[in-house]
Amino acid sequence: MKETLEHKHLAHLEALQAAYDRLLATHGFDGVLIYSGHPQRHFADDQHASFATYGHFMHWVPLHGLDHSWLLVRAGQRPKLQLHAPTDFWHLGTTLPDEAWVDAFEIARVDTPTPPGLPAGRYAVLGDVDEQTARSLGAELNPPTLTQALDEGRVRKSAYEIDCLREANRRAIHGHRAARDAFFDGGAELDIQLAYLGASRQRESDLPYQSIVGLNQHAAVLHYQHYELVAEADHRSLLIDAGHRYRGYAADITRTWAGGDASDAFAGLIEGVTTIQHNLIREMGPGVDYPTLHARMHQGLGELLGELGVVRCSAPAAVEQGITRAFCPHGLGHLLGLQVHDVAGRQTADGTALPPPAEHPALRLTRTLEAGMVVTMEPGCYVIPMLLDPLRETPAGGDIDWAAVEALAPHGGVRIEDNVLVTDQGAENLTPTL
Repeated sequence: MKETLEHKHLAHLEALQAAYDRLLATHGFDGVLIYSGHPQRHFADDQHASFATYGHFMHWVPLHGLDHSWLLVRAGQRPKLQLHAPTDFWHLGTTLPDEAWVDAFEIARVDTPTPPGLPAGRYAVLGDVDEQTARSLGAELNPPTLTQALDEGRVRKSAYEIDCLREANRRAIHGHRAARDAFFDGGAELDIQLAYLGASRQRESDLPYQSIVGLNQHAAVLHYQHYELVAEADHRSLLIDAGHRYRGYAADITRTWAGGDASDAFAGLIEGVTTIQHNLIREMGPGVDYPTLHARMHQGLGELLGELGVVRCSAPAAVEQGITRAFCPHGLGHLLGLQVHDVAGRQTADGTALPPPAEHPALRLTRTLEAGMVVTMEPGCYVIPMLLDPLRETPAGGDIDWAAVEALAPHGGVRIEDNVLVTDQGAENLTPTL
């Protein structure tokens, strides 16, 4: 009989309890109190900023957006969930779904966000909690060694978590298809974003991150944050980086499309970056060093830029001179889960820091891949004047065909990003094809 998501979730909670039992014993705690967090008000205003529930809370409770709630986890005991559910005619009250996981918790509904009292013993409190509250509880606030160990527990995903990530990807792809169609229909950036939200069935505040919807040169701004209201006169390119959140778990997908006014060289750039991405995914598997894959991306970019006539030197020379870094300044990818840039990407399993290479400071994942990890794979290539222009007066500038660069510049750039599960045999791409 096929195991359902419900059964996998219960198994996930059972394994999570066992892991917490071990860690509490190892670190000498009788329990840990986890705070969901709460939205913050804008300064001198009565409106709140956007809010994301704390990841370690959601590791247990699959309710993104739940605020002012507390979870007490102790060894060998049912976890206690204090649910903030005030009687309020201004807002819809907090309710729990009719799902089996609810029965795994001892649940108390309260009107006030006051934390629960703690039994006698040594406790940690985790989350966005102030020192005064921690002192009043008699608990240690965010102890680093315990927090690092819990972060490590989120690196390898359970079968339940993988299913959630798979579903988040499936829903996000519906949005990407609609966004692509809106682009081909001549829509403005805002039109494309609204098409994405409608097809993926989510409102903007529920996104795991603000969508990047860049037309033409805006595609060269890595975290482009605006949505133009008027359609571009030239229909050259769209780069859309947009995700979805399912039961707290995030999809993070990017696609780049060539419009009717795109050059053949830009279409070739999209094809080439896509090929690099597919080749790198095939190389993934347990024991593979992720920074090595990042270095291979740069080697591939050097070869691609040579094939397109953008550089005149060899691929190794393009890498050595920093040319490929100017065309792609970001990292190849990162861990993915309850956070888009998930925890523990730059540490070893025992919590030792693994900083990125000096020449690649933006790399967010510096670990060796292990089965159960879910990572993004997102090579890119962009025309970013502030990075490329300094090369003009250097020896590297002589190896660049600046006319070819200027021809690509109005298209912005390319990024292709999928979400990939590392398996015992290699890798499985969780992102459906478009």
